[in-house]
Amino acid sequence: MQSHLVAALDIGGTKIAGALVDDSGRILVRAQRPTPAREDGETVMRAVEAVLAELAASPLWAGAGAVGIGSAGPVDASAGTVSPVNVPGWRGYPLVERVRRATGGLPVELVGDGVAMTAAEHWQGAARGYDNALCMVVSTGVGGGLVLGGRLHTGPTGNAGHIGHISVDLDGDPCPCGGRGCVERIASGPNIARRALENGWRPGPDGDTTAAAVAAAARAGDPVATASFERAARALAAGIAATATLVEIDVAVIGGGVAGAGEVLFAPLRRFIRDYATLSFVQRLTVAPALTGTDAGLLGAAAAATPAARGRAPVTFSG
Repeated sequence: MQSHLVAALDIGGTKIAGALVDDSGRILVRAQRPTPAREDGETVMRAVEAVLAELAASPLWAGAGAVGIGSAGPVDASAGTVSPVNVPGWRGYPLVERVRRATGGLPVELVGDGVAMTAAEHWQGAARGYDNALCMVVSTGVGGGLVLGGRLHTGPTGNAGHIGHISVDLDGDPCPCGGRGCVERIASGPNIARRALENGWRPGPDGDTTAAAVAAAARAGDPVATASFERAARALAAGIAATATLVEIDVAVIGGGVAGAGEVLFAPLRRFIRDYATLSFVQRLTVAPALTGTDAGLLGAAAAATPAARGRAPVTFSG
């Protein structure tokens, strides 16, 4: 029987993924369901329970000592609740208690999805070896997390580094979070696609209107698609540079579905970083694509729960 396994959950606006992960970061069992994001809170919870039930059906489940959750935010790790902007049925939802109940009382650790991705990238990815890093998930939403002084910095409620909801356009569009001109409102996948469509871009014969389709059009030279990605890159650069100036990070790691656009995103992002990160102590800031891919949320959730599984002080994810 495997020992020291962790059940990991990665909860976002599009999918709920689960896995059994060992202490070396190997994913041994997987499960996944679509997120019924527009349904009521209990319907969303039933999807979470279905993922957990599929994991529990594995003979390896007996080796699981804890559950780690990386959830779209904001989260309140101190209260065990979540209020994801893209899942309106969950507001102050007691996710930790519900998952603990569904798993027969296993210890549960909750972090935001950006913090989970940060833990994964600092443990096994592009932020490995850096003592000060910002890691970002740019997908349906935009999340982030910080490593400061070689340690994961989560803040009191687990939301430190939540760069998606800082304003980079004071007169910009209202954001579902209640703010205006947020990084997420400009740089998330749905908003890249929305802006391209509003400015005259039209999808191909397959009718695909996702950010991936906009990226493909930009790669083929479509000026409207290119402009939408450049606007997203500028927003990301402004947010990253502001963060670097505030806390002196050495690297910004970008993951999530939008990062799959490759140089369509990263070429203008690196260019705009030079425009915004102008002070001497941030000019050497590095921007890099994430390495842990679509498993970042699961690996980071597992890393966050490892202390509970082993009954010792939190790990620092310093490699």
